[in-house]
Amino acid sequence: MASVRKAAWFVIVAVVMAGWMGAVGSLRGVAEAGVIASHFADAGSRAGDMAKVQSFLESKMVTQKLIDYGVSPGEAMAKVRTMDAQDLHRLASLTDRAAAGTDSGIGILIGLAILVILIIVILKLMNKEVIVR
Repeated sequence: MASVRKAAWFVIVAVVMAGWMGAVGSLRGVAEAGVIASHFADAGSRAGDMAKVQSFLESKMVTQKLIDYGVSPGEAMAKVRTMDAQDLHRLASLTDRAAAGTDSGIGILIGLAILVILIIVILKLMNKEVIVR
């Protein structure tokens, strides 16, 4: 086993695998599970849902994406106003998830830290010294 670790191909494969796992690990997806209600409970929250959707549509990033897709923010808001209460509530709950899903690059930093630790572990397994000054 020690002679295999000293072979040049093992080092190349280990570095490529560490890089691949780091790249794939930094591109994470979000999987959510939950119970879906079988009926719409509160029709009186239309004003609250409308306020959530309107504030989401007024954000700078969403407005720019709408313009990129050829939709004016006014047209989008007019379409939202014509929605029924159930669809509006569903859209408002999706805007909450979209706002919660934004991050400030913490995931990328965590991925890079894991990659560095993985490289150090591989080097230690190959009996190499890692000196940080």
